[in-house]
Formats: sequence, C-alpha cells, structure tokens
Amino acid sequence: MKLLLASTFAAAFAVASAAATAADSDTSGNLSCAIGYVTGVGGAADSMREYLATPDRDRFRYVADHPITCQVNDDGRATGCVGVENLRKEKVSVYDDIDSTTMSVVARIELEHGQTYPVIIVVQKKDVRCDD
Repeated sequence: MKLLLASTFAAAFAVASAAATAADSDTSGNLSCAIGYVTGVGGAADSMREYLATPDRDRFRYVADHPITCQVNDDGRATGCVGVENLRKEKVSVYDDIDSTTMSVVARIELEHGQTYPVIIVVQKKDVRCDD
C-alpha cells in the first residue's frame, strides 16, 4: 500500500512539475508543453498536406468529404489512417514538431460507433494551446 501511495505521489509531482515549467512557446515558436488542446483541423499526414493545399473556400468541403478512418488492430492500435477531423478543444499529447507550421500530436478520435482510440495526427501549431 505504501508503495502504491508513494508511486501515486511521485507521478502527481512529475505531472505538476511538467505543468509548472511548461511555457506556451519558446523564442523559436516551438511548443514546449506535453499536454495541450487543439481547436482546428487535424488528420493523417498526407491528408493534412492536401487539406492545407486546398484553397480556403474549399476547405469545409474537404473536411466533409474526407473523414478520418483507421485500421484498428486487436490490441486497440490505430494504424493506416487517412482523412481529417475537425477538433474542438480536444485534449492531446504533444508528440513532435514536423516543420515550422505543423506538429504531430496524439488525440483520442472516434473511429468505430462511439469507440475512441489514440491516434497520432498532424495539426497546425497555431491551433494548439498548452494546458496551464
């Protein structure tokens, strides 16, 4: 019991320390947080490139015509994703920078009849806000 209590406090301390030292961005524009919220469009890398290349007037139609789909294996891993998803204040784990304007994050996406799965997706950096 003491070991469980000690590990719980250690985990809570680590999360609190990370949150206390995380800033929204550093001087190079890179996000330096582990947890954030995304409001905007995110999706598979190829689909996001197509979405960003689409003229602004056609982006709504692109999102409607290309919903995100993935293969889900027996252990709950989502792979082979295509398409995009409109996210609204979705809590994400910040994963990695891709370039100066996009980054990859892990978000919970509804894929099968109300079932959500963690999926690595690409989002625009401007759509990510660090958790305070």
